[in-house]
Amino acid sequence: MAEKPAVAAEPVLGEPMDILTGLQLVLKKSLAHDGLARGLHEAAKAIEKHAAQLCVLAEDCNQPDYSKLVQALCSEHNVNLISVPSAKKLGEWVGVSRVFFSRNMIFL
Repeated sequence: MAEKPAVAAEPVLGEPMDILTGLQLVLKKSLAHDGLARGLHEAAKAIEKHAAQLCVLAEDCNQPDYSKLVQALCSEHNVNLISVPSAKKLGEWVGVSRVFFSRNMIFL
């Protein structure tokens, strides 16, 4: 009898969670209410307009200039900055990629 692949449990409100799980819930709610700026261009515009309250940056970003720019903009405009370990996970959380049953990522 074949075993079913393990599916990550959906975070539940009211239960203890770590920062990344809480961030995942916040990003999901922001996406549902059209409150996300995704990508460098949209994020820079939102930060400079003082419309951003939080910025999330992937630690494995392969462009150090992008990271420096986002960090400088956040510190200049007093926007909170959170780093997450994986850009793929961040893309999954904010709806930039789709995950299928086989857990293969497709970037749009």
